[in-house]
Amino acid sequence: MEEAKELIEQGFEYVFAGERIFGGAVGRCVNTGFWGQRRRLALKLQNPRLLQITFHTLRHWKATTEYHRTRDILYVKQLLGHKRIENTMLYTQLISFESDEYSSAVAKNLEEARKPVEAGFEYVTDIEGVNLFRKRK
Repeated sequence: MEEAKELIEQGFEYVFAGERIFGGAVGRCVNTGFWGQRRRLALKLQNPRLLQITFHTLRHWKATTEYHRTRDILYVKQLLGHKRIENTMLYTQLISFESDEYSSAVAKNLEEARKPVEAGFEYVTDIEGVNLFRKRK
C-alpha cells in the first residue's frame, strides 16, 4: 500500500509540473489498465461509485487535501499550475472545515523540540521559554 501511495505522490509531482506522465500509445495503454483495475476493484468491493474515479479525480483529490492540510490557496494554485485563482477556488468549495481541532505538544529544549517536528507538528509560539507545537487531528 505504501508503494502505491509513493507512486501516486511521484506521479502528482509530474502532473502538477505541467508535464504529461504518459503520452501517445503509452498513455492509452496506461489509461486502459487504469479502467480495468478500477472496474475489477468496483466489482470486488461491490461499490459502483469507484467507476466514477478518473485521473482528473485524483488531481482534484490531491488539491483538496493539500488545501485542507495547509489552508494556503496560493500554494495550491501554484501546485496545480493555475494562472487564475478562480480556477483553484473551484477545488476548495467541496471541503467542509467543521473541525479545527489540534493535537498539541510542548518542548522545553532543542532535543524535545525535534520530536514534535519529526512527527509533523508545526511550531506555534514560545511562552515563558516553552515551545508550543500543533498538528491537525
